[in-house]
Amino acid sequence: MPLRMLYYSGKYRKGYKWMSKERVYELLRAAGEGHISGQALSESLGISRAAVWKAIQCLREEGYTIEARTGLGYRLTAAPDSLTEREVRRFLTVDCPDLRCLAEVDSTNSYLKREALAGAPHGTVAVANYQNAGRGRMTRSFQSPPGRGVYLSILLRPQLPPEELLGVTGMTAVAVCAAVERTAGVRPGIKWTNDLVLNGRKLCGILTEMAVEGETGITQFLVIGAGVNVSHTPEDFEPEVAKMATSLAQEGYQVSRAALAAAMAEELYRLSEALGGDVSGWVDAYRRDCVNLGKRVQLLWTDHQTEAEAVDIDSQFGLIVRLPDGSETTVRTGEVSVRGLYGYVE
Repeated sequence: MPLRMLYYSGKYRKGYKWMSKERVYELLRAAGEGHISGQALSESLGISRAAVWKAIQCLREEGYTIEARTGLGYRLTAAPDSLTEREVRRFLTVDCPDLRCLAEVDSTNSYLKREALAGAPHGTVAVANYQNAGRGRMTRSFQSPPGRGVYLSILLRPQLPPEELLGVTGMTAVAVCAAVERTAGVRPGIKWTNDLVLNGRKLCGILTEMAVEGETGITQFLVIGAGVNVSHTPEDFEPEVAKMATSLAQEGYQVSRAALAAAMAEELYRLSEALGGDVSGWVDAYRRDCVNLGKRVQLLWTDHQTEAEAVDIDSQFGLIVRLPDGSETTVRTGEVSVRGLYGYVE
């Protein structure tokens, strides 16, 4: 197709504008606290001053604050708290070749399970601004209002039998604790088995799912998902959930959602490298962070419940409890829910 015809096609115009906007953004970001003139942007990028102005306007419409001063030019002064690929990649320090930032999805886990069946590669990360059908353990829903949290899943393809992946949920809890600590400056506790808590309230939920190949018994794929409450207010939760849930903002911690998403992806990549090897360090970290140990807990099965004392964490992240008759047993994820005697944790 001749260049003139291509230029005037709608598809080319859209791609051209997007490319100009991204290149203007990169130069503004590289300028840091300094200004860069419209003329310098025009000459550096080989586009017209009018195209520069349009790119600036597009960035402003996306929530970027760009100062314009006569005689100095433009300066990027603030970025939106958004989960766009541009913003998440700005904080990544490792290679993430397949990062998918979604405005809305049913759930990031469900999305990656579908993509896994379609051939998506190991290490694919999906992060969403909003989940309209977020899921937790035991078919529970996970409330995921738009613009409030980080809802992120990663697709892994470990060539391992399922029995070597029994501890992955516990490892995920440790990984997300590390990501929150890196970005917010506070380390949550872990309520066995897969909830992160802050000041006795739920901050994050985790869901791990896998598919196993029937003939070989090897894991076909593993999807790990975590949702962290970042800027939720009590009104963002249903009344029953609000009694036990919190967010980083409610507890006085401010964090960039893009920075947290990048840290979560990096910690989950680190987890993927540990699968099938020595995970004793992960168990030690989980044991240190587990808020249940040394306390009386309620063990809630579908048809009955009993009280016990949480004693220890075993090598596969099972919870060792001492029952009223003095005997000890280990409970596994999926078998039972654990609560405090008088509430969600305590």
